[in-house]
Amino acid sequence: MTSSDLWDQETAERYEESSAAMYAPDVLGPTVDLLAGLAGDGPALELAIGTGRVAVPLAARGVPVSGIELSEPMVAQLRRHATDDEIPVAVGDMASATVPGDFSLVYLVFNTISNLRTQAEQVACFANAARHLRPGGRFVVELWVPPLRRLPPGQLAAPFEVTEEHLGFDTYDLVTQECTSHHYRQSDAGTSYSFGRFRYVWPSELDLMAQLAGLEQEARWAGWDRSPFTSDSESHVSVWRKP
Repeated sequence: MTSSDLWDQETAERYEESSAAMYAPDVLGPTVDLLAGLAGDGPALELAIGTGRVAVPLAARGVPVSGIELSEPMVAQLRRHATDDEIPVAVGDMASATVPGDFSLVYLVFNTISNLRTQAEQVACFANAARHLRPGGRFVVELWVPPLRRLPPGQLAAPFEVTEEHLGFDTYDLVTQECTSHHYRQSDAGTSYSFGRFRYVWPSELDLMAQLAGLEQEARWAGWDRSPFTSDSESHVSVWRKP
């Protein structure tokens, strides 16, 4: 049984609206461009494919895309954009579920590997990605860099957005590396609260997971535009290759 939170019908139905900024052309365009280039002539597998934000435009570029997704309501939303023949999806845990065939590209975007809330499951996810890759294939992960430098001494919470409509802050367990994102939203109906649970991972920790899975590091950038990754980068796009 996975430790990931299971996204329900309500969450799935409002996902595209709540994540609208991630659909902006200046965000999505470079993502699809880089993934299409890495896939080359081969097929791609998206772990935690969700509603198809990346998979649908990637498939439109001529890359055959399959997916694995834990939440059936999220797959139902994907089916509004692509049929099962166009983008086949296996419902299951991205750390253990499998699909037929081998792939030139397996990818995980938008911090999704953090949804696996134990190190063991994250290690298993790398092994599962490697299992699906053909020789020479690549595994790509987009992930935030844990912003622990934001924490004042002795504090375990840090805000990430403060507006009239939304107050968001993260709380951290520095021992287990678990993080909870708290969301307070204000609307005409009043104030609502929701939360999401994650496990943050350091880039060097991911490199070790890749090594355990038999993958070799190929590249790390600060974003999909291939900008340099530095000690001040708040996120990264990392690429590992199967020999």
